[in-house]
Amino acid sequence: MGLLGGDLPFARTLTAHDHEALVSLGAPKTFAPEQHLLSEGDRSTHVLLVLTGWAMVFVATDRGATRLVLGLRGPGELIGELAALDQRPRSATVQALGPVEALVIPGDGFRHFLARSPRVGSQVMAQLASRLRDSDRERSALASLTVVQRLASRLVELSTTDATAGPANARSTGGGSAAVVHLAQDDLAATVGATREAVAKALKLLRDQGLVRTGTRMVEILAPAPLLLLAKGPHDQRPEARPRR
Repeated sequence: MGLLGGDLPFARTLTAHDHEALVSLGAPKTFAPEQHLLSEGDRSTHVLLVLTGWAMVFVATDRGATRLVLGLRGPGELIGELAALDQRPRSATVQALGPVEALVIPGDGFRHFLARSPRVGSQVMAQLASRLRDSDRERSALASLTVVQRLASRLVELSTTDATAGPANARSTGGGSAAVVHLAQDDLAATVGATREAVAKALKLLRDQGLVRTGTRMVEILAPAPLLLLAKGPHDQRPEARPRR
């Protein structure tokens, strides 16, 4: 499972010349916490390049009653490029987790820029392909892993985010530094495709095992190694590895 992806942020894949040319096309805009950067179904075509802060990408489900988080986007990430390329309605909503500053680039200007810069176009295609692969892995996890496993995996992933900018940071404890994930239970539930009630039960199991400590809008990771083992589950289940009956 992956909300963050393993690739370099889009901006860091560009040459200095291409980066300067891309930045010159847009204007900076600041978004308040929980403000929508983009809205699902909207027909706008502009692109956003995140400069500071983090945002959450999600889609509505069950006629808008719940949501499913698809990813987290941070500094250097490109957002909204799909609508800019195919000029169809936005496929997801992007919401600021905290204060976010982003560069707003008009869709026409972005498309013309890609036509003049094949190297940048190839990076955009690579990013789209990477996110598609991440989406495939998410669907597989939803079908094959329990809520506890999915939650453990998500907490491990979020706890490794840049401590200065992401949804997790480190705080000093008696035994060293512990990662703290700053998300409400509703948001955690949305990141693993489960109900709030199911995530609350899973968190209780993790607390009872001494793996995490919870508070208001926070989960402190006390034992990352066992949590990672739980996230992986019984990984050696190949037929040849099972005992013969």
